[in-house]
Amino acid sequence: MPLALYALTVGAFGIGVTEFVIMGLLMQVSADLGVSIPTAGWLMTGYALGVFVGAPILTLATRRLPPKTTLLALMAIFTLGNLVAALAPSFGVLMGARIITALAHGTFFGVGSLVAVSLVPPERKASAIAIMFTGLTLATLLGVPFGAWLGLAFGWRSTFWAVTAIGAAALVVLALLVPKGEKAAAPAALKEEFAVLARPQVQLGLAMTVLGFGGVFAVFTYIQPILTELAGFSKAAVSPILLVFGAGLVAGNLLGGRWADKALNTALAGSIAILTVIMLAAGWAFHDKVGAVLAAFLLGAAAFATVAPLQMRVLSQAGGAGQGLASSLNIAAFNLGNAIGAALGGAVIAHGLGLSAIAPIAALVPLGALVLAGVSLGLEKRQKLAPA
Repeated sequence: MPLALYALTVGAFGIGVTEFVIMGLLMQVSADLGVSIPTAGWLMTGYALGVFVGAPILTLATRRLPPKTTLLALMAIFTLGNLVAALAPSFGVLMGARIITALAHGTFFGVGSLVAVSLVPPERKASAIAIMFTGLTLATLLGVPFGAWLGLAFGWRSTFWAVTAIGAAALVVLALLVPKGEKAAAPAALKEEFAVLARPQVQLGLAMTVLGFGGVFAVFTYIQPILTELAGFSKAAVSPILLVFGAGLVAGNLLGGRWADKALNTALAGSIAILTVIMLAAGWAFHDKVGAVLAAFLLGAAAFATVAPLQMRVLSQAGGAGQGLASSLNIAAFNLGNAIGAALGGAVIAHGLGLSAIAPIAALVPLGALVLAGVSLGLEKRQKLAPA
C-alpha cells in the first residue's frame, strides 16, 4: 500500500483518540466540573453533533482546495480544539472545545476516504478505506486506554494535553508524507453535488450508518460505569479492558474491509446482523467479569466490521460529482448515530432502567439498520431486473 495511505492513518489516529477518549474520563470530568455522569455523557453527543454539522459545511467550503491543503487545515482546527479543551475552566467551555474539534472530523475522513481509494486499484478500495480507518481503531486500542490511565493518574486535563501533542505530530506527518497531487480540478456545480442526496439508495445508506452505530455508542459511551458497576471491575481495570475492545475494533475493521472487497452486499447485511446479535448477548455478558471482557472484544469487532461496507456502499451509490459530499455525510451519519446512541444510553439511565438495560434496548437500533439493508438490497435487485 502507498505510504500516503499510512499518513492518513496517522491523522485518523489523532482524531479517533479525541473522539473516544472522553468515554474513559466521564467519571473524572463529572467529579471535577460538578456535573452528573449523564450530563458528562453529552460531551460525546456534542462532539458527534459537531461532526454532523461540520462535515457538509466544511466539505463544501473546501471543495476548491487541493486535498492535501484541506487535510492540513482540518488537522490544525483539530489541534486547536484540543488545546482549548485542555485549558477549559468550565463544562460549557469544554463542550465548546469539543464542538470546535469535531468540525474537522467528518470532512477529514470524507476527503481522506476519497484520497485513499484514489491511491489503489479498484479491487482494493474497501481495504484502502479500512487501512485509513485502522487509525481510528488503533486510537481505541492504544490511545483511549492510555488516555484513560493518564486521566486517572494525572487528571483528565493531562489527557487533552497529550492529544494536542498527537494532533501536532499528525500535522507534521501529513505535511511530509501526503503528496501535493495535481492542481484541484474545477468542482462540480453545487446543484450537481446536492443532487446525490435525492437518491433513495444514498439516503438508505446514510440511514443504515446512523442506526448501525446508534446502538454501539449507547453502550460504548457508558462503558466505564458499565464495567465498574455491573461487571464489578475497579476503575484501574477499565484501561486494559478498553485495550481488549480496541483489539476487537482493529480485527473487525480489517476483516470487514476484506469481506467488502469480495462481496460488498453480503458484507453489508452480514456485518449488521452479527452486530445486532452480539449487542443482544452483551446485555447478559456484562454481568460477569469474563463475559464482559469477551463482550467488549466481540462488540468492538462487530461494530467496526461494518465501517468499510457502509462507507463503500454510500460511495458506490453516490458516484461522480457527489462522492465527496456523500463520503463526508456518511461520516456525519456515523457521528449522528454516535450522538443518538449517547443520548439513548443517558436516557435509559436517567429513567431508572439501569446500566443493565442499555445493551438490550440499544440492540434494537442496529436491528433497524438491518431492516433498511434488506430494503436497500431488494430495491437494487428489482432495479437490475427491471429492463428484463
